[in-house]
Amino acid sequence: MFDTQLLTLLGVGFLLGLRHAMDTDHLAAVSTVLAERPSFLASGAIGLWWGIGHTFTLLLVGFIVLIGGIHIPAEFETIAESGVGVLLILLGVKLALKLYRERWHVHSHHHEGLPHVHLHSHQLEKDHRHRHWMSESIRPLCIGMAHGLAGSAALMLMVLSTTVGVGGGLLSILAFGIGSIAGMMGIALIISVPVVYSLSASHRLFTGVQGCASVASVLVGVWMLFKLTQTAMGQR
Repeated sequence: MFDTQLLTLLGVGFLLGLRHAMDTDHLAAVSTVLAERPSFLASGAIGLWWGIGHTFTLLLVGFIVLIGGIHIPAEFETIAESGVGVLLILLGVKLALKLYRERWHVHSHHHEGLPHVHLHSHQLEKDHRHRHWMSESIRPLCIGMAHGLAGSAALMLMVLSTTVGVGGGLLSILAFGIGSIAGMMGIALIISVPVVYSLSASHRLFTGVQGCASVASVLVGVWMLFKLTQTAMGQR
């Protein structure tokens, strides 16, 4: 039987995981992926795999810390968060480049012996390639793992401040991870609403939503790096 303290810790961990999924950097990263896969089914899968990657990293770090008694240095958290900032910038730039390649452009060719010019966009072309669930899951899984690594130090402090032991500590981390999975799946579904709606309304509106996701990801990444730089300079 679980004691009251452990049950309370598991419940709090689950709720904290739900809240943790709503962090700005998480939303920005997942939004860039959702902007390229406008469907409710895909959004749920993206949130699920992000949460699985996030939870896997937390459990791995938690196992190492709780079993080996290893202390996570402050520099580790700074490096991990810097990596997330760079990742957000790369995701935003990648989406921007995709939009640039799919922009409207002019094609000139001859039709029935006469020169002919028309506008064309690759975004309007149907993608008939078969998508495999494994390949589509790798990117949100890796993004979730990176975010889990960046948030592991703070979570370990919370776990180590309790007296639940190794087993209870891992269970609390798992509860936190399950909460983050549920939270991110719910948030991904909510974020996908304007994405799916914009695609059904017009391609121009859909492109605008994708552009907003790209810019937001870059701005959040730059802001994270700026804050980390300011913090590092203040500690000198």
